[in-house]
Amino acid sequence: MGPPRRPPARGPGLPLLLFLLVLSWLGGTWAQDGCMAPNRLQYAELKEPFSTMKSFPVGTTVSYVCRPGYIGIPGKSSSRTCGEDFQWSPTEQFCTERKCNHPGDLEHGFINVTDLTFGSKATFSCEGGFRLRGTDEISCVIKDAGVGWSRDLPLCERIPCEPPPNIANGRYTEAADYVYQTSVTYSCNDVPKGADPFSLIGTATIFCTYDAHSNGVWSKPPPQCRVVKCDNPKVENGRKKTGFGPSYSYEDSVMFECDPGYFMIGPEVITCGENNTWFPPKPTCEKSVCGAPNIAHGVVIPAKSVYEGGESVQIKCDTSCTFPDGTEEMTVTCQGQNTWSSLQNCACGPKSSGFTPHISYGRVIDGQKSSYSVGDIITIECYAGYTLHGATRIEYVGENQWNPGVPTCQLSAYITAIICVIVAIVVFLAAFWVYKKFFSQNGKRDSTPCTAEYKICKA
Repeated sequence: MGPPRRPPARGPGLPLLLFLLVLSWLGGTWAQDGCMAPNRLQYAELKEPFSTMKSFPVGTTVSYVCRPGYIGIPGKSSSRTCGEDFQWSPTEQFCTERKCNHPGDLEHGFINVTDLTFGSKATFSCEGGFRLRGTDEISCVIKDAGVGWSRDLPLCERIPCEPPPNIANGRYTEAADYVYQTSVTYSCNDVPKGADPFSLIGTATIFCTYDAHSNGVWSKPPPQCRVVKCDNPKVENGRKKTGFGPSYSYEDSVMFECDPGYFMIGPEVITCGENNTWFPPKPTCEKSVCGAPNIAHGVVIPAKSVYEGGESVQIKCDTSCTFPDGTEEMTVTCQGQNTWSSLQNCACGPKSSGFTPHISYGRVIDGQKSSYSVGDIITIECYAGYTLHGATRIEYVGENQWNPGVPTCQLSAYITAIICVIVAIVVFLAAFWVYKKFFSQNGKRDSTPCTAEYKICKA
């Protein structure tokens, strides 16, 4: 066995270390007699000599000065004091950003400025047809004792185009430079006397513009100078109305008309085109004829299958038919191309009666008119004391005829009976009076005072 192991020696240990730390902290607290250095401000810095001081005893007051790019705010204090609690007195912001002047106007361009304070930016752009020469952005920065814009304003210059293309047998008007909106006009060269002249084909004037990428381009391709000749146009059965000449070149026009009795198929005006041909193609003149007019409810006089242009015919409507204006006859003329002047159809309306049927002891209570057409219906009623014999509603069927027939109004049986009774009474009284006057005086009596008239009435 080896010798016994000795326990490790114990030093001051952890308690001693903690004791020393507490003493150090207490010593530092007892030693502090001022504030720490003031915190740094973004818009200001300490004045001399405060910026180099190492300690700031209680009661020390320091002052600030605004940094470049900032300016003091009137009425705001720029000083702070170290208090007995070893804290600096609070303060409001006493410096604010300086402002640059507005950049101004940009001719043929736009300036976008949201703020003029130190550190802000201004951007530039140009209107259509112009482009920037210079920077497109400037900033408000420190300059000398204040602030100003970092660079001068740019310029908006017109977008340039390449010189216009040259053309064969022609020339264009020259300019000092070819920029946006500059126009040039082309013309053809002169030719010797007796030679065919050149024709300018295309747009004579073109101008400088720009594409989607703000590159200068010409508005259209340049024209061409070429000799263009069209033949002398002739139309059979027709003649020229305008455009007479020995020869025809580019864009010369001719107007035609047809001889009497012929009509034109195609355009009346044609123009000499760049390919030495007439456009549109020249017209033709065809014989003016018309087929027989097809008239409903009418006849054509004279009747033929074909009529020549200018020939007139008479149209007569059938019985009880007329034209829209009320006439029964009219004359029309063939205008060619199977077209008739003022051609109309005959219209046949239903026949009418000129009066309302007479109803003795009655009247029409519904549907009465000054005249009637086939299908019209009227309603009839009798006066008081009369009975209708026939239909109450009757329909007009033409030719002053009604279906069913026109009814009649007759005395009712009741009224007839009353009249008969009254007559009988009157007759009886008359007979009785006669009897009294003549037969009673002669001593003759008749137990039956009925007369022949009374018997007939009684029957």
